[in-house]
Amino acid sequence: MSGQSTTRTVPGDGGSGTARAVSRTGQRLSGLAVALGLLLFLGGFAWGAVVYRPYTVPTPSMAPTIGAGDRVLAQRIDGDDVRRGDVVVFEDATWANVPVVKRVVAVGGDKVSCCQDGKLKVNGQEIEEPYLSEGVAEFGGFPEVTVPKGRLFLLGDERSGSVDSTAHLTDAASGTVSRGAVRARVDAVVWPMDGMLTAPTGFEQLGALSSPGPLRTVVAMVIAGTVLVLGGAAYGPLAQRAGASRARANAGSPGGR
Repeated sequence: MSGQSTTRTVPGDGGSGTARAVSRTGQRLSGLAVALGLLLFLGGFAWGAVVYRPYTVPTPSMAPTIGAGDRVLAQRIDGDDVRRGDVVVFEDATWANVPVVKRVVAVGGDKVSCCQDGKLKVNGQEIEEPYLSEGVAEFGGFPEVTVPKGRLFLLGDERSGSVDSTAHLTDAASGTVSRGAVRARVDAVVWPMDGMLTAPTGFEQLGALSSPGPLRTVVAMVIAGTVLVLGGAAYGPLAQRAGASRARANAGSPGGR
């Protein structure tokens, strides 16, 4: 007696196995993206919290660079790292019992005066100050001051209305502040979102300027982390939908014999 042997195949079996393998790989990559994203996101915030301090500037004495009520981020630094042109946060009992924000225009050993030809002069050099409002340098001015070693001479960018070193010229230190009084250097205005402060290039002729802090890197880490977390988390639902669509397509295709 002779007979026929028939071999049947399960429709879509190989395809399903491949789909499952692809799905597992995708899930692993999704988990890796979420983990890396969380690392960048939390690391960026932690780094920023260690390096920066937020301050609110209550007066318009630093306008137009920083307006009244603006929120700034200031990098914690040592007073020895302060250079000409820096906008710093300092505390000095003879000035006020609160943090004060002003611009350093001269350091120990400098001779500073204002305003010949309407410009600030440091060590005989006229300083271009594009961050000032037009005509603001043409205020009453002050005679030449020699800054003692280890101290700083500071002005507000709103020269006519700022209570700064010019208001303390009769003090024992001729209006200067100790480097040790500096708590931080302002990097950016974050509210409103005006961004990083402009480099005070007018002081380059007198020496190197301070380098910007790591704020841009911190922000980039937080943004990259957010994108990775959201992208990785979104993969699961998208992959499920794609898998369901493939399954329906395979179920609707004719089986082989």
